[in-house]
Order: sequence, then C-alpha cells, then structure tokens
Amino acid sequence: MLKEERQAYIIHQINLHNKVLSSDLSVQLNVSEDTIRRDLNELAESGKVLKVYGGALSKSFQYPFQEGHVYAKESKKEIASKALTLIQSGMTVLVGGGTTMIELARSVPNDVQCTFFTISPLVALELAEKDNLEVILIGGKLSRNTNIVTGSQVINELSEIKVDLCLLGTNSLSVEDGITDSDWEVVQIKRAMIKCSNKVGVLSIAEKLNSNQKMRVAPLRDVNYLITDLEPHHINLRDFSRQITVI
Repeated sequence: MLKEERQAYIIHQINLHNKVLSSDLSVQLNVSEDTIRRDLNELAESGKVLKVYGGALSKSFQYPFQEGHVYAKESKKEIASKALTLIQSGMTVLVGGGTTMIELARSVPNDVQCTFFTISPLVALELAEKDNLEVILIGGKLSRNTNIVTGSQVINELSEIKVDLCLLGTNSLSVEDGITDSDWEVVQIKRAMIKCSNKVGVLSIAEKLNSNQKMRVAPLRDVNYLITDLEPHHINLRDFSRQITVI
C-alpha cells in the first residue's frame, strides 16, 4: 500500500471513530508502529489530525469547533432530529458527549421542558441556551481526548440518579458485540450511564454499524433504540431491528 493510500485510510478511521491508536493501525495496515507514528506526525504537521500520546484524534475534537472538520455533519443533524422524537416535556434525560450530541443539544426546541444531565461541558453549554431546560453537568476529571468528564466521581454521581432516557453516541455497534469502544475510561462511564437509565438510545452514523472495538460497553440487549441516518427498513438494519427499535 502506498503512503498516500495508508494515510487516507488513517484519516478515514480517525474521522469515523474520533480516535485511533497507533497499535491498532499497525495491525490493520500490517506495518510497523514506527511507520504509523511517522504517518501521524506528517498528518498532524499538515493540520489534518491532532496527534496525542499513542495515537491521534479527529480535528472535530478541537474547540472551538470548525464546521468543516465535523465528519458527516449532515448525517449527524438528521440523527439528532430523529432522536428528538424520543424526548418529551417532563422527562429526565442523560446525554453523552461528541459531535452528534452537540447537534442534538442545538436542536432541542425552546418549548421543551426537561431536566438534562450530561457528562460533556460542551453539550451542557449548548443545552444552557434553551430557556426551559434545567441542565446539570456531572463533575469529574475532564478528558482532553474526548471532552467528557471521567473517573470514579462521575460513576458515583451517576449511581445516585435514575433517568427516563439515556442518549449515547458510540464508537462502534454490532449485533454480536453490542456497544464497543477503545477507551477504558469511556467504557466505564458509559456502563454507569446505561445502568442508571430506564431506556437507552444509541445514536450512530451508518458507517459505525457492524464494526467493533476492543472493549465492550454493553450487549445489544441493553439498548432500546438505535437512531441512525438510514431509513428504518434499510437492509443493513435488518438484524438490529429484530432485537431493538430502529429509528
């Protein structure tokens, strides 16, 4: 594989999953980690990715967000619009972080009256623009890699609440392995979020479906709704729709 092809693959994986590890890319591309590190350094120097210890992040994690760096922005807007159909006035809603959740927060109508808990300061700021929402930011250590709060304090606070609906973004989702991720701290936070929720909805662009990461968050049976940019009867959603509600 030529360097240009290899770097194009790396950029796509970073855009899709927001974060990549050098070790994973080395296996996927069958090259040394030194080669991957050189590729990531070149991509970072050209402003295409953000280099971090052990891998790289999507430019969409650089705040303030630059609209052109948000991957699949229109698809994420569509998913956010669909997810709003699950939210009704009077509900208590727990939401995660990421660019899809920011689109959701921006899309909440001004007349909706809800209490929102969130682990994302950026999502909290967007929700706070709405007049009729009570917004509670759960406190903890801010992860620079994900822009969400993590750690035992967050898990303890989540254990003390019970919400009507939890809306989560995901790194990967499959019928066989459910929700998976590559960040151990994120896995622990998402598990705690699911545990304190009566209903769980996963928001995912189509490209993340039927993919897997190393660490399992929860099996598909723990999810009630899948909200994606595909039509509910799309052939790629057939296996999901046999187990959960697809929106």
